[in-house]
Amino acid sequence: MYEITEYSKLQAKKLGVEIKPSSNKKKKLDVFKDNKKVAQIGAKGMNDYPTYMKTKGKAFADERRRLYRKRTDWCKDKTGCKYARDILW
Repeated sequence: MYEITEYSKLQAKKLGVEIKPSSNKKKKLDVFKDNKKVAQIGAKGMNDYPTYMKTKGKAFADERRRLYRKRTDWCKDKTGCKYARDILW
């Protein structure tokens, strides 16, 4: 099971959403707004910014974040992708 990090909790709070472990075993988190699920984010088995911070350090994590955001720049307006970018990265 994916452990929700303080970083992700803080990012979710900034967006005005709540996050919980996903009910989909292939995803990390379910995102709720006004008690309604609006997205399932984060593929299990893939790393994210807080995971890289913990395992590889800040410099490596920052570079991975930069590259992730660059390749997903097109999805800022799509719900699931937007929440993944804003909560996990």
